[in-house]
Amino acid sequence: MYVSAWPFDGNSPPVSQERQRAVGRVAFSATGLGGRTRPMRIEESGSMRIRLPKGEGRGLDAVLVNTAGGIACGDRFSVAVEARTGAAVTVATPAAEKVYRSDGPIAELSVDLTVEAGARLDWLPQETILFDRARLRRSLTADMPEDARLTVFEAVVFGREARAEHITDGLFEDRWRIRRAGRLVYADTLRLDGPIADRLRKPSVGKGARAFATMVHVAPDAEARLDEVRNHLSSSGGCESAAGAWNGLLAVRFCAMTIESLRKAAVPFLLAFRGAPMPRVWLS
Repeated sequence: MYVSAWPFDGNSPPVSQERQRAVGRVAFSATGLGGRTRPMRIEESGSMRIRLPKGEGRGLDAVLVNTAGGIACGDRFSVAVEARTGAAVTVATPAAEKVYRSDGPIAELSVDLTVEAGARLDWLPQETILFDRARLRRSLTADMPEDARLTVFEAVVFGREARAEHITDGLFEDRWRIRRAGRLVYADTLRLDGPIADRLRKPSVGKGARAFATMVHVAPDAEARLDEVRNHLSSSGGCESAAGAWNGLLAVRFCAMTIESLRKAAVPFLLAFRGAPMPRVWLS
């Protein structure tokens, strides 16, 4: 939607136009009560919603919904999730998130995760798809004690495969910071600006790949699971992967030519690693 301060009469130069952008926020917390996880607080504003489909077991599944239908230039979204003592929470999205072309303004998405003692939080959104000339700045922060468990998985696709789209110009900035017992244990910032497709073709960057994913798992036994994780990984079918462990965490990278190839590698891995089904929205 465009709002003009005064009409254009055809003689004067066009006035600057201000776009009305989407703003959304969700704050959600859950706690463990009587052997099950119960929602405690839900705050929603703007175009962000959270839904809690009924499920079995002690854990709680939450689904984030963006009613704006995607992310456009200048949109601002924030998500805060808190797994309190004894809770087991899995957060997912119902579909891939699309980031549309921008004529300049940068869209922003911030995610803040808090995990308390004895709790588990799995952050498992479906992939983010960047259109040509999309501009997105994304950040994820997490705070947790030493006995909590956190699994974060994020995938990003550069360009729409069905349109054979390449990002001739764009911006993607992704910043992760995870603190454990007040100490920074994981810091990762990826910034791609300008002709992203050209940069991804470089052997030292992506070797032509356009779909990438990162999983970070922080838990008391994270480093001890490295050999197990490497046994689950497969570098066939058009997707390469690798794993490492340090600072009480385990990190896995996936790199593929297509999102289909990445999913074929990542979904079986996540099933084996988590020992639990994927969120139902991933299967719809």
